[in-house]
Amino acid sequence: ITRTIPDGLRRAVAARDRGCAHPGCGRPPSWCDVHHIHPWEDGGETKLSNCVMLCKLHHRLTHHSGWTVRIHGGLPEFFPPAWIDPDRQPRRRSLPHLAA
Repeated sequence: ITRTIPDGLRRAVAARDRGCAHPGCGRPPSWCDVHHIHPWEDGGETKLSNCVMLCKLHHRLTHHSGWTVRIHGGLPEFFPPAWIDPDRQPRRRSLPHLAA
């Protein structure tokens, strides 16, 4: 098990997320980190279903402000902290190639 993201996995996360996956963000993959959804130090695996692409700002927010993320239906889904949304309704970034 490794904390380092292999190049092939980074490419797969970038192809799925198309840049920062946080709702409302449009930063490209080259500006992003790959985040372990279930932390590596807590036993989270370095695999596609446990990784999401986040820009530096949203990476910090995810670690320090109560946002959580999961992969649902193959795509990242974000849950805001209760102080933003008491119901903690899931949110996804709208992608032009997925819009109807």
